[in-house]
Amino acid sequence: MKRDEFAHTLEQALLRPDVDRRSVEEACAAAVRDHLGALVVLPCYVRIAAPLLAKSGVKTVSVVGFPLGATLSEVKAREARLLFDQGAEELDMVLHLPWFFSGEYDAVREDIAGVVQEARGHVVKVILETSLLDEGGIVKACQLARDAGASFVKTSTGFGAGGATEEAVALMRRTLGNRMGIKASGGIRTLDQALSLLEAGADRLGTSGAMDLLAQWDQRFRG
Repeated sequence: MKRDEFAHTLEQALLRPDVDRRSVEEACAAAVRDHLGALVVLPCYVRIAAPLLAKSGVKTVSVVGFPLGATLSEVKAREARLLFDQGAEELDMVLHLPWFFSGEYDAVREDIAGVVQEARGHVVKVILETSLLDEGGIVKACQLARDAGASFVKTSTGFGAGGATEEAVALMRRTLGNRMGIKASGGIRTLDQALSLLEAGADRLGTSGAMDLLAQWDQRFRG
């Protein structure tokens, strides 16, 4: 894998509540410079990021129902439509965790399907929060996301009790085969972690430290 190929797997996340406009603008410039795959911003910053990233090859991504997934389905769908209208190219939505843990699987699937319908062909990733799920739960959540028409499943919000693990990613890949993409996210701080998650079956890596990972790449392979 070449540096640009690795960089393109990275989705830099700016989802902390203290992120300001200047930070978003600076992150856009850095993402374009380093050829990242995407920049993931809070919904309120899509209007700022989208024009700065337009035609750069770096996707503007935002979040829906973040970070708990418990938003009303009608609100999630409306949020998705507004974000796409404002320039988002992909959305990461949170699985409706309360309904999932209540066994209301039809409602969970319909919740995802409502966002997918509003996406109108754009990529929708479903965040499972795998640290809260056992193996059976991960399998079931993957199946619901697949049946609802989502394009990707994602391990974590980064706000939960744990992040991405090789074991969870490998289970997601075994469950889905090549029918969906997998985004590993949460706690990815070292190059070894990143490469291991890609080896386990991840297609993309969500991280708040993309530039640190690229610096580690350069130190290892260019040093």
